[in-house]
Amino acid sequence: MVTRKLDGLLQGDYLGLLPGPGSENGESREYRPGDDVRRMDWAVTARTTVPHVRQTIADRELETWLCVDLSASLDFGTARCEKRDLAIAGAAAIAHLSVRGGNRLGAVVVNGEGSVRLPARPGRQAAQGLLRRIAQAPRAKPGEPTDLAGAVDMLNRPPRRRGQAVVISDFLTPDAVDPATEPSWERPLRKLAVRHNVLAIEVVDPRELELPDVGVLTVIDTETGRTHEVHTGDKRFREKYAAAALSQRAAIAAAIRRAGAGHLRLRTDSDWLVDIVRFVAAQRRGQTRGMTR
Repeated sequence: MVTRKLDGLLQGDYLGLLPGPGSENGESREYRPGDDVRRMDWAVTARTTVPHVRQTIADRELETWLCVDLSASLDFGTARCEKRDLAIAGAAAIAHLSVRGGNRLGAVVVNGEGSVRLPARPGRQAAQGLLRRIAQAPRAKPGEPTDLAGAVDMLNRPPRRRGQAVVISDFLTPDAVDPATEPSWERPLRKLAVRHNVLAIEVVDPRELELPDVGVLTVIDTETGRTHEVHTGDKRFREKYAAAALSQRAAIAAAIRRAGAGHLRLRTDSDWLVDIVRFVAAQRRGQTRGMTR
């Protein structure tokens, strides 16, 4: 399905979501907040009096690493699919976009049993085998903790040449709620972005953002197994829940932005292929480095 829908929509020599940095100079473009100041094109800046940065031609062989979070909180979905299914679909799309031209693809998968590293190999057949292993990873049991920060940090070891890293998760950790608190995964994500092009794919379900009016509802924390009954018929409670969810997502987006990573949000109630195509097209046009909804 990914191949059929993405083929023809995104043409070009380099089909990675974020082309790998190269050493050969390319064209110049106007500076945008978030660009690396070390790539400033001072000659063009002096002629035009407008800050410009020099783009580089992407390396022809790109190594892409996936960090796929399959913790218990992703075994949830109230729309077209579970968040786990959406995370695997996102990994499949990135594999399709990155594996051509001799590029290598590897992954770190984290669930309740710990983190597993799948070595990077070239070729479509190797990519399909990697995706199969991700899809067949056992589901995390309630109460089994997962270490997203440790899994992201695994992408930093051993040191590799510059490439691309993609972190797929809902980023729902206990310390990712307060905007004044730095989530545990932000520091390794920032460290990863120093050397590599990093994309954070946030997987969201609409019920995590707002609650419907369905009377008394029993909710279960899939991470701990705790249950709680809430009265969704209370309008003030629903408004308070929506405000808290909005604050939480804003804190996650701010942490990703501070880390210097691109941010793509995929929802279980929308067409994720359209969202990915829109994001990739915007990246290639150089129109945005932020989040595409």
